[in-house]
Amino acid sequence: MFERFSRATLLGAAGATLMLTVATSPASAAYNLPPANPYLGPVGTATMHGDAESSDATPLPGPGTGNVRADFHEEAAACPTILQGADGFPQALCTKITDRAPEVLLLDPTNGNTLATLNLTKGSLLGGVYAYLDEQDRMVTVDGSGELLRIGHERDGNGWKLSITSRTPIAQAVTAHCGGGDCDHVAAVMPDFDGRVWFATDNGAAGFADPATGTAKAVELAPGEMVANSISSAPQGVTVATDHALYLLRADSSGNPYVVWRRAYDRGPARKPGQLSWGTGATPTFFGAGSGTEYIAITDNAATKENLLVFDTATGNTVCSVPAIDGTENSPIGAGNSLFVASTYGYPYPQLPANAGPSQPASAPFTGGMTRIDVTGSGCTVVWTNTVPSAAVPRLSVADGKIYTIARHSLLGSGSGGSGSSSGSLGSGSAGLPSGSGGVTDNYKYTVIDAATGHVDTAQTIGATTIHDTLQMVGTIAPGRVQYQGTLSGLFRITPN
Repeated sequence: MFERFSRATLLGAAGATLMLTVATSPASAAYNLPPANPYLGPVGTATMHGDAESSDATPLPGPGTGNVRADFHEEAAACPTILQGADGFPQALCTKITDRAPEVLLLDPTNGNTLATLNLTKGSLLGGVYAYLDEQDRMVTVDGSGELLRIGHERDGNGWKLSITSRTPIAQAVTAHCGGGDCDHVAAVMPDFDGRVWFATDNGAAGFADPATGTAKAVELAPGEMVANSISSAPQGVTVATDHALYLLRADSSGNPYVVWRRAYDRGPARKPGQLSWGTGATPTFFGAGSGTEYIAITDNAATKENLLVFDTATGNTVCSVPAIDGTENSPIGAGNSLFVASTYGYPYPQLPANAGPSQPASAPFTGGMTRIDVTGSGCTVVWTNTVPSAAVPRLSVADGKIYTIARHSLLGSGSGGSGSSSGSLGSGSAGLPSGSGGVTDNYKYTVIDAATGHVDTAQTIGATTIHDTLQMVGTIAPGRVQYQGTLSGLFRITPN
């Protein structure tokens, strides 16, 4: 779930595909990133999944394989979205433990301390999760007020402050398909490459607010379908995954949203343990070795093994389908022709959405595991698998060829990882935390994986209590080899020691 960095130094020209040659061991590989969206902040740190296409890859180097310092900041809130603008200031969208309402935090880039906070109106669960930074470093989100908000920050004589700089009413468009009132809420937002702000709703509608006209329009995708993940955009359109199907949408010549194509997938017999909804757990990922957006990938929810599905963006035709992992709530990493998928099967979330429904089986141990799958001329090829118990959405740095994540290890069971040491400060307890996540038998390790081989280069303990549970949230790599990682009750700032 999060990331950001400096547009001028990384993009060259807005909309250009980024190609970086990565030194890896034992061989070298080239991973190209998708085109930069001119209506977003810096590449790699402007959206939860790094960019508009949700590649979960970044042009920035991570903290590396040496010893790290991990400073924990207690916020009494879960912080799944940590972004950073071109001005260098990290911004976090968190959900408070006490009342589950969202709040925005402005962080000090030198140490991760909180400079300012802004409370938002409580809405749906996902309404307090997905947001992005625009080209003016403003956070864009929709809260429970039913308005599209742009949130800026500035410093005056009294210090730093956050404030809502603009509001766009979109509630009427959001609920038109279900009769109005409080019948639906926005789950995710993302700009397209023409500046429209697209949204998808919990109950399966999608549309956009057009800044040129000030109007908002939406279309129902299909009756009875739900959206439980973020959305992605590319020059070809906007893609939304419901709990039944994958959609590509565009705006027509009259300024109305329409469905270009729909592809149903195997949603299985029920939700799996370690997932938050009955359907795909993946935000759609645009990727490809050419334009960077010629393919779209998601996982299905097939029993017993979930498949990685790759579609042709232009036509929606299936490029390949290959069994990948037992189950996942995470979006695949996509860079060049390579995809990386982490299993969350059995992950013990402390709370589920109200409409999650029972899982089959009712519970399962969390064992983890990751796999790399490359798209080739003959389909999909599994390159490697490992047993890393990833407890966060992994992030690939194309600058150093490493995958960064936090692994969760049980002291009562077996786990995988490498060796290493750590130094730094760990937080202390917090009142009011939900039970069932983490505990004295679990610890959390900063883990670096070689993208070429799947080998764990280092695994260093950074936390060992419930408040350090990274809860399958995204880690954001910021300039200066800084990694921010949200947890159930705050965030880590990880740096080379």
